[in-house]
Amino acid sequence: MAADDDSRTILITGASSGLGAEMARQFADLGYDLGLCARRTDRLEALAAEITATHPDRLVEVRAMDVTDHEQVFTVVRDLAAALGHLDRFVVNAGLGKGAPLGTGGFAANRETAETNVLGALAQTEAAMEVFRAQGRGHLVMVSSMSAMRGLPKTLTTYAASKAFVAHLAEGIRNEQHGKPITVTVLYPGYIASEMNEHVRDRTPYLVSTEKGVRAMVEAIEKEKGSACVPAWPWAPLSVAMKHAPLPVFKKLM
Repeated sequence: MAADDDSRTILITGASSGLGAEMARQFADLGYDLGLCARRTDRLEALAAEITATHPDRLVEVRAMDVTDHEQVFTVVRDLAAALGHLDRFVVNAGLGKGAPLGTGGFAANRETAETNVLGALAQTEAAMEVFRAQGRGHLVMVSSMSAMRGLPKTLTTYAASKAFVAHLAEGIRNEQHGKPITVTVLYPGYIASEMNEHVRDRTPYLVSTEKGVRAMVEAIEKEKGSACVPAWPWAPLSVAMKHAPLPVFKKLM
């Protein structure tokens, strides 16, 4: 099916599973044509088949993309923008959650997370903004994390720092584009069930289902909020405590 220039379009990275895959389903339900990227193309193809079976009128384009292959990122984003006709929204979602306490021999895991979540996010954002500047409009959505609110210990140290980078990158673009047709949303997800946290679900407080958590993300995106803790309860009030509580108090919350 050819792209319709009047259709709403969205490109989602890291769409082969978890939050990205569920976002694809929910945005298809809202009438969007989709550009889906991930390393695991077999899962992307299965997701595309699932969506088009439910929504035969939806255009779903899938591409293999490794966000640490920066040249590939630019090639794929340009290709998808052409295939869809235009990009209304771009969700920088692909990420990695590996980590080890610094200085304990886990540099390889920390490096992989930093390369994916920092340089990979930068490449995706550069590619998205290239398309948006050419179009003269667009909506950039950056998926950060509640862990970005404050430096975190042990296995989360590098991950939290990488997600703070994502948030600040988005804030800088919003500052530049304020009052212009390119808008920016930063999402701070709390504990939402996904492959990334399936090994710790039994001891994860406030965990919500993938469907419920992503619904909160999609609602914030559709409203083009500047930033949003999702789901709002309990993460919006907890964000204040995370940012401002004295360290001894904060450590007890962790």
